[in-house]
Amino acid sequence: MEHRLLDYFLVLAEELHFTKAADRLGITQPTLSHQIKLLEHELGTPLFQRSGKKTYLTSAGNILMEHAQQVHHELAQARLKIGELSGLKRGRLRIGCSGNHLLTEALISFHQLHPDIELTVMELATDETHEGLLTNRLDLGVVFLPLEDEQLISRPLFNEELVCIISKHHKLAGIPQITLPELTDVPLILFQQKFLARQMLDQACRQAGVALRPVIELSTMDSQIRMAEQGVGATILPASYAAITRSTDLAIIPLAPAAPRKEVGLVYKKSTFLDPALNQFILHLEARYLQGK
Repeated sequence: MEHRLLDYFLVLAEELHFTKAADRLGITQPTLSHQIKLLEHELGTPLFQRSGKKTYLTSAGNILMEHAQQVHHELAQARLKIGELSGLKRGRLRIGCSGNHLLTEALISFHQLHPDIELTVMELATDETHEGLLTNRLDLGVVFLPLEDEQLISRPLFNEELVCIISKHHKLAGIPQITLPELTDVPLILFQQKFLARQMLDQACRQAGVALRPVIELSTMDSQIRMAEQGVGATILPASYAAITRSTDLAIIPLAPAAPRKEVGLVYKKSTFLDPALNQFILHLEARYLQGK
């Protein structure tokens, strides 16, 4: 089986659309269709089926995709290891992150040190990063721990805590800290319940016997910050994000007596080859966070 046919198959399996897949591959749609028919003939079974305008993987197609992804990954790992013998350095890192703000400063400093390394950072939910690592679409994850999986290695970086963010013109803006019961009288703009920061807050509220009911639920930290600036209410966000807002119209108030906390760390697949670029990026993050640099 030609490796080229597997490449064509994997792109079509991702797109499930012949025209889009052909565009990605830089070939015509008839050419792609012909190549897929060759692969199906070689395997003796259909890999795709069409229903109306939609394309689906068959059971055989799903089996091939799983193994083709692994073949593709193993070949890439082999190239990296062989490249090490001749001093070749990797040019690209794919990173899944539970919030780009967790990496912004580290990305800037790493790029200044290694401008030839291409960094692709995707803001993803933890389960999306988890899946991306297992399917070899990501090299590294920066997520909230623990992420239990025997196929992954986790390395802690720092503890994230939640803080209250409110307009500097609000009557509470000058207090040194605020308790969860005190927030029951404040209009709140919070994450939807599917987000980890909201789950951390809700768990702390349950432990404290407090019920916080937001007046608005939003899906991004930036939108919550904008609402707080306009005096709509207070929001509860990670301290690492609050630290980079640099807004002069906001006050950041620690939660008391103990702010909800969650460990942030690196995760990567055990079978991933730590080439110089990936290893250097991991060391760079650990030096920045573990040593406070």
